[in-house]
Amino acid sequence: MSRFSRDNSPELWILDFPVAKKKKTKKRASSASRTAVGRKSTNKKKSATRRKVGRATTSKKKPAAKKKSSRSKPTKKSGKKKSGRGHRKKTLPKLPRLDAAEEERIGEILKILIQLYPDPECALHHDNPLQLLVATILSAQCTDERVNMVTPALFRKYRTAAEFAASPPGELEQDIRSTGFFNSKARNIRGACQRIEQQHGGLVPNTIEELVELPGVARKTANVVLGTAFGITAGVVVDTHVTRLSNLLQLTNQKDPVKIEKDLQLRIPRKEWINFSHRLIWHGRKVCIARRPQCGECRLQELCPSRLEE
Repeated sequence: MSRFSRDNSPELWILDFPVAKKKKTKKRASSASRTAVGRKSTNKKKSATRRKVGRATTSKKKPAAKKKSSRSKPTKKSGKKKSGRGHRKKTLPKLPRLDAAEEERIGEILKILIQLYPDPECALHHDNPLQLLVATILSAQCTDERVNMVTPALFRKYRTAAEFAASPPGELEQDIRSTGFFNSKARNIRGACQRIEQQHGGLVPNTIEELVELPGVARKTANVVLGTAFGITAGVVVDTHVTRLSNLLQLTNQKDPVKIEKDLQLRIPRKEWINFSHRLIWHGRKVCIARRPQCGECRLQELCPSRLEE
């Protein structure tokens, strides 16, 4: 039963229960406010760390650029690979020393070639220096047999340098079409004949200095004309056969015609320069054929370091 106060009047009933004091509690903030406060604090922390990092980076010196190594990769533009272990230049085979034994070997080579081809003739058919000059220009990148098929009709149609120089455009090209590269060959023939007509009175010059000034005429053509048409020993004719056979016989180790000519001039007597080229050319066509050399039938096999053993 509940207790009442001493005053028994119903109007003033007062409960006499002891009232507990309320504890002061802090109100918990809502989740939205908590997230907002958290964002502000994290933003403050980030900005502070950014300032510290910025100060540290500005105070530090920039690291020095790395030095490029000497073995840098080749650029795409140049495309050249530096010579290393896998890219060494090929060394040329050594020539035999030009001593008494080597001179004796070369003398035996010349002796056998003279026996095989006593009267060598130029493979290009001609009757005068002008025809030989034109035929030699046509023989570039073409066989002598093909040139000899074209030149009879050509030389009947054009008899002088003036006629070659005055040939209508397209007509000379059609006449020499089967020899290949007919446009450039026709241009060279016209240009050479025009200069012969204007500067040399229509006659082919007989010096190598004047011949090499003509369009389409290099040392090979000049040596052919001087040696065969004029009998002047100015150099050694170096064509594909001479290049191949002189390397096989180790008379040279070069591939450039000018360097080959210099090597041959040192090893071959001057009086044999003209006929040596003709004999070597004939030997390359008949015996020492490029695709199927007949070493077993070659009389030079004992003197040839490159012979094939059967």
